[in-house]
Amino acid sequence: MTTAVLTDTHCHIDAYDNPLAVLDDARAAGVHVIAVTEDPGKYRLLRTRLGRRDGVDVALGFHPLRAGAASPHDLARFLRLLPQATWIGEIGLDFSRAGVATRKQQRRVFEAILADPQVRTRPVTVHSRGAERETIARLAQAQVPAILHWYTGPLSAVEDALVAGLWFSINPAMVRSKKAASLLQRLPPEHVLLETDGPFARSGSRSAVPSDLLGTLDHLARLWEIPTSEARNAVVENQQRFFGTHGQSPA
Repeated sequence: MTTAVLTDTHCHIDAYDNPLAVLDDARAAGVHVIAVTEDPGKYRLLRTRLGRRDGVDVALGFHPLRAGAASPHDLARFLRLLPQATWIGEIGLDFSRAGVATRKQQRRVFEAILADPQVRTRPVTVHSRGAERETIARLAQAQVPAILHWYTGPLSAVEDALVAGLWFSINPAMVRSKKAASLLQRLPPEHVLLETDGPFARSGSRSAVPSDLLGTLDHLARLWEIPTSEARNAVVENQQRFFGTHGQSPA
């Protein structure tokens, strides 16, 4: 393959007005999409809608803000679907103002998911807003080498995440953000993967789409002071190492 495929490790494809057009655009740009979901019901619906479509994997998710209101039946359904899932996400903890009231329920769901040994054999993308230290500690304890999606936590916790073998996914909004600049300068390039978090993240004045990863690479290349082609090769090597830890082949 002349040009290796990039992977958008975190995209809410079902939240776009025209998901199939976004996927066609991604495929034309050489980007494989991980379509995260927010609960087991949405996972099943999206899998049915997309079928065996090339260029996309649907991830089994349980967003922490949904997990806060989950019933035991919902959790049992998630665990029952785990054997058929190739990716897991979005899962995690959210102790921001939006989620702090349900942190006990979130912990219960997150702990139950991490306790299942199958999670250690799947790529996982994790939400950690307002609960970064606890999320990192729980992933380290469970020995799950997950991706921290759109990390906005304290820089002092980054080293703990790296020691635990965690990865950081960078999106178009982050490379344009002054707040994220310190994180990007601190992260070793060998722990960086890509995401869009579209359509919720922005790329300039519009919603980010998977093909925007090419622009994100340009920003990272400038930060790392290398040509864009070398930055792409570095990210592709990271993808290969990340997928290798889960016994998977890159897209």
